[in-house]
Amino acid sequence: MPHGSLAYRDEGSGPTLVLLHGGYLDHGMWEQQIAAFARHHRVIAPDARGHGASSNAATPFRHTDDLAALLHHLDAAPAVLVGVSMGGATAVDTALEHPRLVRAVVITGVGTSEPTFEDPWSLEVLAEQQRALATGDVEGWAEAHLRFAVGPHRTPEDIRQDVLRSLREMALHTVSKHTADEPDHHVPVPDTWKRAAGIDVPVLAIDGALDSPDHLAMARRLTTTVRDGRSTTVAHAAHYPNMEEPAAYNTHLTTFLTALPG
Repeated sequence: MPHGSLAYRDEGSGPTLVLLHGGYLDHGMWEQQIAAFARHHRVIAPDARGHGASSNAATPFRHTDDLAALLHHLDAAPAVLVGVSMGGATAVDTALEHPRLVRAVVITGVGTSEPTFEDPWSLEVLAEQQRALATGDVEGWAEAHLRFAVGPHRTPEDIRQDVLRSLREMALHTVSKHTADEPDHHVPVPDTWKRAAGIDVPVLAIDGALDSPDHLAMARRLTTTVRDGRSTTVAHAAHYPNMEEPAAYNTHLTTFLTALPG
């Protein structure tokens, strides 16, 4: 196992399904999926380093290597990796760096760990987050962070308030673990887009139809780059369709899992 500790849920038995949360969140975003899929799968839902109940980084690390170490420790490979946003990027990184551990990949609202933001709405939200962090305005940062949950086509009143509350609690908890002057020990995986065509496991994108144009474009770019890519959308949801519309999300995921070879 890597330096420090990684918190995780490990429930059920059967083929391994790993659920990887988005940035600043934790495994709590997957409650509806853990309950549904642990009936027929071994479901592992870790907190990434520096998130949730996992240790902060004290030395250089990569999320993909943390995940690989956890899968080896639990004797849980090969696994289907399912990730939203940052978690989806980790899933793709793992297919590139540790391919023998990966049976298939499901992404939501992401392409690889090298994101591209060009849409004015996304750039505005990211700038708002940076301004808040620069002034130590944690509440302002949280408000900006939640704008991705709402998406560019709705107002906060249009989204389920329990989803927003849960996202806010997870994000503020993770941020509280860190300080402004803390060094960034995360090491990026290089050349992910150049290497993506070499991914030879099935890849599915389950995106929220109301997500930002940039997030949708990145997911589409990945599924059209890999050898076996496909995509589907969840209506009435933005960046976190597994939380907003869990029944629809779970149906898409079940269909994909049922069709996997082996």
